[in-house]
Amino acid sequence: MKILSAEEIRQWDQFTIQQEPIASIDLMERAALSCTDWLLGKYKGASSFGIFCGKGNNGGDGLAIARLLLEAGYSVSIHILEFGHKGTDDFQTNLYRLHQLPAASIHFIQSEQNFHPIPKGQVIIDALYGSGLNRNPEGVTAQLIHHMNCSGAEIVAIDISSGLFVDRSSKGNTIIEATHTLSFQCYKAAFLFAENEEYTGDIHILDIGLHPGFYNQLQNRFELVDDTIIHSIHKPRKRFSHKGNFGHALLVAGSYGKMGATVLSAKACLRSGAGLLTCHVPKCGYDILQTSIPEAMLLTDFNSSFTTKVEDDLTKYDAIGIGPGLGTGTETKMLLRELFDIYRHPVVLDADALNIMASQKDLLALIPAGSLLTPHPKEFERLFGETSNEFDRILLCLQKAKELNCIIVLKGHHSFIATPDGKGFFNATGNAGMATAGSGDVLTGILTGLMAQGYSSTETAILGVYLHGKAGDLAAKEHSMEAMIAGDIITQLGATFKTIV
Repeated sequence: MKILSAEEIRQWDQFTIQQEPIASIDLMERAALSCTDWLLGKYKGASSFGIFCGKGNNGGDGLAIARLLLEAGYSVSIHILEFGHKGTDDFQTNLYRLHQLPAASIHFIQSEQNFHPIPKGQVIIDALYGSGLNRNPEGVTAQLIHHMNCSGAEIVAIDISSGLFVDRSSKGNTIIEATHTLSFQCYKAAFLFAENEEYTGDIHILDIGLHPGFYNQLQNRFELVDDTIIHSIHKPRKRFSHKGNFGHALLVAGSYGKMGATVLSAKACLRSGAGLLTCHVPKCGYDILQTSIPEAMLLTDFNSSFTTKVEDDLTKYDAIGIGPGLGTGTETKMLLRELFDIYRHPVVLDADALNIMASQKDLLALIPAGSLLTPHPKEFERLFGETSNEFDRILLCLQKAKELNCIIVLKGHHSFIATPDGKGFFNATGNAGMATAGSGDVLTGILTGLMAQGYSSTETAILGVYLHGKAGDLAAKEHSMEAMIAGDIITQLGATFKTIV
């Protein structure tokens, strides 16, 4: 699913008006009908609705919803921010229509003295600003938002919570704290950042019939990974395949006290479909790996506690994953430099491999083209520097992916995949239960396994992150988010593949 900017959303509306063709007021009515249907399904027994409107088209949506709720027999109070200007044409049309209903209770707000108490049990509809917001609410508007937030009522934001910018950071803004957001046609970037979590509530995308021609031809920057993308990437197995068709992966991982990371990564690599797997570990990991992963082959380092050198022909491997539990000792740092010098195919870099590069920034220039870096936010910060907000971090992520000619997977609730060509993909699977030790090691294994099977770097990142999150969702369903552990994600990979075959 494509993620549109505020300007692209405006253009899509105009394209629909011109190409369908349809009058803008009728398109607004279509949106209002979709919202009202949702509200009546969710709040059928509501005692009343309080609708707060600005004078733009978002306010026009609110007035149309008010009229439809009144016609359905509900008690509705309408509160309009009054700043002297008439409002948009469609706002004025819907205000006129509302005035024709004798039951309409309309209040105009010029100052805080015009605020009305919000009755207990009333459902609030936020239609103050929508996508058109271009500055932080202040004065009476900010006071009104605070009044609504403090009411204790459930708040349903129409399009987007008032005070949120669509495609830039809203940190420091006065923002509606919505219980639900009813947005139109597609996701907005603002919905995908943790810094906005308390303002969006549960997000519901309503189809209001915008013309598909605009969406289909749009070359936009961001996409939300969905089933359509995954089905276009996934390669079902042919009947006469053998293990040689699915690649030989190498995992360089583990150190004394951290062999569990290798075990998790190796199991995930095999469960992702790699034909063969070799693990290079320090000698202390030999018995552990032979016992816990009999399906994997094993190479041991000369050192007993940490890895120093891979004494093998690296060119025979179709993919290499490096980092889980590796440690950051001096000799291990040299190993990473030597590996980059010898192996010029894409590699998967995680955990201590990233920490080593953060301490020796010249290594960044040696990363093989098309490699995958999988930092969490703190690792990203150590690699590339601090940013003041999540939007800026995403832009920096795209910049660094282009500079390094690699794929960066910035891990989080909606993990972000930045590609060298400037495209960015937000993942839609996963949950807070995956914030547990070893979850990242599992992802490294999945990505290494997929890369070994011949998926491109971008395909590997998109499919791997999706599978990781989907398996996490199934694990949470079985164990709860609180009780699930990283091994549960691996256990659910089989069920996850069944959902996309």
